[in-house]
Amino acid sequence: MNDKVDLTAILQRLTQLEAQVAIRNCINRYMEICDALDADTDLNELMDLFDEDSIWEGIGEKYAQSFGQFSSRQAIHDMFKGYTQKESHFVMNAHFVNSEQIYVEDTHAKATWLMLQTSTFRDGRSHLNTAKLTVTFKQQQSGHWKIKHFQTENIFSRPVSHWNSTAELPVPSQT
Repeated sequence: MNDKVDLTAILQRLTQLEAQVAIRNCINRYMEICDALDADTDLNELMDLFDEDSIWEGIGEKYAQSFGQFSSRQAIHDMFKGYTQKESHFVMNAHFVNSEQIYVEDTHAKATWLMLQTSTFRDGRSHLNTAKLTVTFKQQQSGHWKIKHFQTENIFSRPVSHWNSTAELPVPSQT
């Protein structure tokens, strides 16, 4: 066994792990804010997750048409502002991300997730969407990781009748 410890390699691995945690926290905070978009949402907190010269876009046939592309932090802010009016667009909104892949290289990273989104809208309709998220991140001089390019691509989308039910929850009997 080699008794020499390569501190440089250990520090590189630690830096990679810290970057992955920061990136994961960034995308999770993004989803938390999007879950609660309404007239009281602090869009400055959401915009603080984005790099100064960031891009947000829907890609693929369905999302490119539905969302389009926003090529600056101000344009992204203005797009989200449409979701934060007095009469909220969402009555209920929940994002679930999984199947993550995060690849960090120096001060840049590329990550992908599968996202499931369950929504009920102000007009009473409900929807189930699954999308592939492809997100690049840039480490700032402050050390924080921010979203540089956010892409969402629809995998499937369908209306549903409703999410919540007063029906009894089936559980094993407690005899």
